[in-house]
Amino acid sequence: MGGLSIHFLYIKYIYLYNILNIENNKKNQYKLRVMGLFDDALKDSESLFLNEIMLDFSYQPKLVRFRENQQKYMASCILPLLQKRNGKNLLITGTPGVGKTVCCRHVLTELKEYEEDIILLYLNCWKKDTSYKLALEMCALLGYKWVHNKRTDELFNEIKEIINKKNLVIVLDEVDKLQDFQILYFLVEEIYRKSMFLITNEKGWASELEDRLKSRLILDTLEFNPYTLDETKEILRERVRYAFVKGVFDETAFELVAQKAFELNDIRTGLFLLREAGNIAERKALRRIGIEHAQIAISQLGDYQKREIDKMEDDEKEIIELVKLNSGKNAQELLDIYKKDISLRTLQRKLDDLAKGGVILKEEAVSDQGAKVFVFKYGSLKRLDEF
Repeated sequence: MGGLSIHFLYIKYIYLYNILNIENNKKNQYKLRVMGLFDDALKDSESLFLNEIMLDFSYQPKLVRFRENQQKYMASCILPLLQKRNGKNLLITGTPGVGKTVCCRHVLTELKEYEEDIILLYLNCWKKDTSYKLALEMCALLGYKWVHNKRTDELFNEIKEIINKKNLVIVLDEVDKLQDFQILYFLVEEIYRKSMFLITNEKGWASELEDRLKSRLILDTLEFNPYTLDETKEILRERVRYAFVKGVFDETAFELVAQKAFELNDIRTGLFLLREAGNIAERKALRRIGIEHAQIAISQLGDYQKREIDKMEDDEKEIIELVKLNSGKNAQELLDIYKKDISLRTLQRKLDDLAKGGVILKEEAVSDQGAKVFVFKYGSLKRLDEF
């Protein structure tokens, strides 16, 4: 009996052992199935991004791709200053997002490292659209603090005393937004040795200047053509290489983004789409950025435009809100409602600028008297189905 009992105990042990093994295998298989669902999930400490700043358009790469010839030409305009002679003045034209500003900034950065006896100034005429505002900005950049209660011409006299001790390279970005040209007359007539870079999206802007001013500026012209599709891809691919973890950006998603940036002739749009696609995938805790994330990012281009509006001056935001609340009215009707100390001409110019930027719509209409008029409506020039 003792041997039989031991035999039965052994069989019972084997049976229980097998039961436990089966249960453990089931648990392990279930665990493996569950883990498979989260294999592609990011952990708290993980990110798809290596360096997101690489997707910021204001970031200055060490080399501005496919714009080497333009930068060399800019440098040739500055070169006479290094020889104690007057530099050349340059009108830089091209559509938005083709590298005009980033190239100018890159040249200034290199020049700063190479030559200390030159004053370098970058001014944006969209944000500072009068000579007085620009004079204040120049004083701030030059470290001159005694500006209180001084007129524009008085500020220019102080600026002249500082600058004429050295040489000057000045960039006036979006120069077509200037409300007056006192700043230009000051620079060409009062500053001894300088090189001026005037950036504009309007190719024919200089032709509308007074003959007296044109004859003094003596502008060379440098045009930035839109990037080709291959160039667009190469620029964006380089940013992907440094901004994201290797291999996380799906090729089909990248191709969609690059194609959209090329269609709109705007590298800034491509950078926005790359970043947004990455953010969308990361919010879903995914390890890959797929075509569906790029498609969602494209649908959010309108929100991108709204964020750009947030960077505008207060008076521009007010005018946008004015059009939003009174969509379909012409400039005179909007001025009557606005009731601010602003001329019809100035309001018309600001409305036209906002329309060119795609923030509001400008449409031709017929008045009650049968005359042709332009009315302004709130909305983007590019509808969602156009992206």
